[in-house]
This record gives sequence, structure tokens and C-alpha cells, in this order.
Amino acid sequence: MQEKELKRYEEIGNWDFSDIKYTVEQESSWDFYKKIAKYAKPNSLILDLGTGGGEKALAQMPDVGMIIGTDFSPAMIETANKNKEKFPNKNIKFVTMDNLNMKFPDNLFDIVSARHTIIDAKQIYNCLAKEGILIVEGVDKYDCWELKKLFGRGQAYNDEIAISQKDYNDIKNAGFSEVNLQEIIQYEYYKTKEYLLALLLKTPILDDFSELEPDKNIHRNFVEGDLFDKYVKEHTTEKGIELKRVLYGIVAKK
Repeated sequence: MQEKELKRYEEIGNWDFSDIKYTVEQESSWDFYKKIAKYAKPNSLILDLGTGGGEKALAQMPDVGMIIGTDFSPAMIETANKNKEKFPNKNIKFVTMDNLNMKFPDNLFDIVSARHTIIDAKQIYNCLAKEGILIVEGVDKYDCWELKKLFGRGQAYNDEIAISQKDYNDIKNAGFSEVNLQEIIQYEYYKTKEYLLALLLKTPILDDFSELEPDKNIHRNFVEGDLFDKYVKEHTTEKGIELKRVLYGIVAKK
């Protein structure tokens, strides 16, 4: 599974989403980076899993003792290091690492953050210091549901258990003493259909993608134009092309 995923990510290479123009309206109070700032201290050591191109970690992570951003794609880490040149004073280091085969000592980090990436709850538990905090934001089963229904496929489309529930169960079973799960509903409005198409080609939203059976994942490098145009026509508003996102947030304490 990891080899197949890595090949896809290496082919894409540029995972900087900052050039995709859209606005967000959120019904929930959740904010991933505000959660991190809430628990961070000036000397905190933070591990950011699945950092991608690093643009969000660089721009939105609080200033702390050290941030280590990891991703299992060397191409993503190369992009992150290029982005780092714009933030010369940010105390952050980007390294290549597989989330499912972590290479850190036990009881090391004060905070582990993971946004839209796979995690191993037990490995995270082990590398967190006493009373350390895990902060997770993920994409849930019913994310972009109208779009997925139209195409008849998509991320977690056929999964019987929502990934939010799976992550919650895994984190509880790993030994965390406090685990809080929150649904996140937000609406994204894309300024043009080209921006929306760029999102769909860069992410697994419309892939045959199972969170529970990753060995069966099939990645597609295309989006059917007729179905895409139908979605755009039916969901164009004064604010832009609407995409309903259903995410989840978890905060857990060791």
C-alpha cells in the first residue's frame, strides 16, 4: 500500500494548495492550528505528521522550541524545504518519514499533530511525553458527498465504518486517557471551475479510495468532464462553486 501511495505522491510532486482560490464558511468552532496554539508552550517540541508541502505548518504553526514536519514522500519534503526559504526565522525541520514506521524515541514530543493523513495511534502514544497532546484533523466518510454520489465513487465512499470512528477507537485503545471527537462542517466556495478541478486532481476525493482497505485503492488521474460540468452547474452560487466538506477533529491527552 505504501509503495503505491508513494508513487502517486511522487508523480504529483507539487502539493502546495496555496494557488487554489476559494473561501471557507465553517459551521463548527474547530480550528486545527488554534488547537495546537492552545496547548503549545514557548519550549514545546511538536511533531507534525503528513506535513505535505509544509506551507500550512510554516504559516500557521505557533513559534515554539522546535517543529519537526514529516512526510513519507521525498518530493513533498523537497517542496517543504523550498517553502521554508520564505520563513527563515521559523524553527522547523522537514524530514522524510513513514507515519506507520516512526523513528523517534519514546516520551519525546509535547504535541503531535496530524492533518489529513494516516496515523498509528500506538506509535504516537509511545513518542508523546507524559500528558502530551495529540491533535488530529481528518476527512470523514460523508465529505463532498453530493460530488461522490454523482460520480459513484470517492474517498471512503464504500467504507462501512467512518474513519472518524475508526481513529477514535484506535486512539482510545492505544491508551490515551482523554479523547474528544468533534464533527466539522464547512462550505468551500471555489472562484472558478479550474480551481475546483485542481483540487480534485491533487487529492483522493474522487479516487476509489478506502480508508479501511487501502490495498484496494485505485488512483485516477482524470475527472470525467460531463459529470464535473453537471456538478459545477448545479452548485454554482453567488459565492462561487459550493463544496460541502465533512471533517472531524480529535484532541487526545496521554
